[in-house]
Amino acid sequence: MLTTHPYDDDKLREECGIFGVSNAQGAAALVALGLHALQHRGQEAAGITSFDGHSFHTHRAMGHVAGNFDKDEVIRALSGTTACGHVRYSTTGETALRNVQPLYAELVSGGFAVAHNGNISNAMRLRRDLIRRGSIFQSTSDTEVIIHLVATSSYRSLIDKFIDALKQVEGAYSLICMTAEGMIACRDPLGIRPLVMGKLGDTVIFASETVALDVVDAEYVRDVEPGELVIVKGSEIQSHRPFPPLGARPCIFEHVYFSRPDSIADGRSVYSVRKAIGAQLAIEAPVEADLVVPVPDSGVPAAIGYAQQSGIPFELGIIRSHYVGRTFIQPTAEVRRLGVKLKHNANRELIAGKRIVLIDDSIVRGTTSLKIVEMMREAGASEVHMRIASPPTRHSCFYGVDTPEREKLLAAKHDVTGMTGFIHADSLAFVSIDGLYKALGQPRRADNSPSHCDACFTGDYPTPLTDHDEQSTVEQFALLRERVGG
Repeated sequence: MLTTHPYDDDKLREECGIFGVSNAQGAAALVALGLHALQHRGQEAAGITSFDGHSFHTHRAMGHVAGNFDKDEVIRALSGTTACGHVRYSTTGETALRNVQPLYAELVSGGFAVAHNGNISNAMRLRRDLIRRGSIFQSTSDTEVIIHLVATSSYRSLIDKFIDALKQVEGAYSLICMTAEGMIACRDPLGIRPLVMGKLGDTVIFASETVALDVVDAEYVRDVEPGELVIVKGSEIQSHRPFPPLGARPCIFEHVYFSRPDSIADGRSVYSVRKAIGAQLAIEAPVEADLVVPVPDSGVPAAIGYAQQSGIPFELGIIRSHYVGRTFIQPTAEVRRLGVKLKHNANRELIAGKRIVLIDDSIVRGTTSLKIVEMMREAGASEVHMRIASPPTRHSCFYGVDTPEREKLLAAKHDVTGMTGFIHADSLAFVSIDGLYKALGQPRRADNSPSHCDACFTGDYPTPLTDHDEQSTVEQFALLRERVGG
C-alpha cells in the first residue's frame, strides 16, 4: 500500500503528547481540546482517562483525536473533574489498542492511570525482572513497567512507591498520573522530554507544549522542572524534588522540528529560534541563488530566516496539499511515483530557470531530499542547492523519538560530499552544532558540556542505554558464533 505521506515518512517522529486537567467541570472536554493541539506529536492513537470522585473512566482508540473524541456521548461518559490524555506514535511496543494510553491499573492504594511521553531505556531489563517476580503484563509498552514498579514497591505511601519506581528507571520521561487522591506530573532528572504547567482560574493543567494551554485559554505558569514531581489535589499544588540536581539536557530537536512553531520551549519562541537557525545557516553556508524555497511545512521558519539574512527572495516553490487521504490500494510503480505529488507539488512557473535554495529541517534517510531535488529539476530549476537547519543526524534516539537504526541514517553512511551525490543536489550544507546552539541563545556550558540533549547529532547520550547495549552484545555474540560456525 502507498502511504500518501511520503515526505513525513522520512522525518524523525516524536513519540507522543500528554495533557492533564485537575479541578475542572467537564475535565475530559478540556483534555480533548488540548490533545487536538498536540496531535502533531502522535497520530497513531489517542486516549483519555477521567475520575469522578468514585470511579475511573477510560476511552482509548486508534486514529486521531477528531473522530474519536468529538462525539458528545464519548465525552459525557468521561465524567469527572480530573482527567488526563495522550496522543501516541509508538517507538516501543506494537501498534495495538492494548498499548494506547493512558494505561490504567487497580493497585492496593486504588486506581492508577499514567500517560507517558518518552522512552525508558532499561525497560526490557526491568520487565524481565518483574516477570520473574510474578508480574503479569497486559501490554508491550515500556510505560507499563512504571505501573508494575509502583505496584511491587515495598514503600507504604503511594508517593514513596512512585518515587521508588522512578529511581529504578533510566532514560527520558514526562508523566501525568492520576490517582483517587489527585494528579502527579513529573519529568526525568535531565528534563529530556518537555512538560509545562498552566492555570485556568482554579484549574491546574499540564501539557507537553504551551500551545495546548493556549487552545483552552489557560495561562502558562512555568515548566515542570527536571526531576520535579508536582502533586495536585484539587487546586492545591505541592512540589517535590526527590532526585539530586543535575545539569538539564532538554531535547534540542524540540526547537528544530517537534514542537509547533507557536509554542514556547525553554523560555523561547520556537518560531523565533527556527528563524534564527535559518539566519545562522545563511551565514555559515551562503550560496548564489535566485530563490529560497522551504520544504513545507517544517522548513518554513528557517527558510524565512535564511532569506532575510541572505537577501535572497523567499518564495513558496513547493505547494503542499492538506487534504490528502491516507492510502491507495495496491498501486503500480507508476501510481506510486505519481502519488508523491499528491502531497507536495512544484510551483513550476516560479521554479523554471531559477537557482533554488531548498531549506529543510533535517535529513534522515535522504529519500525525501532526493525526491524533492528531483521535483525541482523536473520543474526546470537550473541549480538546486540544499541547506539543512540542523547538523547531520548520525545517531539514533533512544529517548522517545522514532528514528531508524543507525545504519539507515544517511549521515551515518556518508560524509557531506557523499550525501550531496545521493540526493543529486548541486550543493548541500548543514548548520553546525555550535551554530545551532548560537541560534538557541544557549551556548555550551563553561566546561564545554552541552545544555541540551543533542545525541542524535553528536552521539553524546546523557543516560545509560542498558537495553540497547545488552541487545548489541547479544547480536555481536550471535554474529561471532555464526562466523566461527558455533
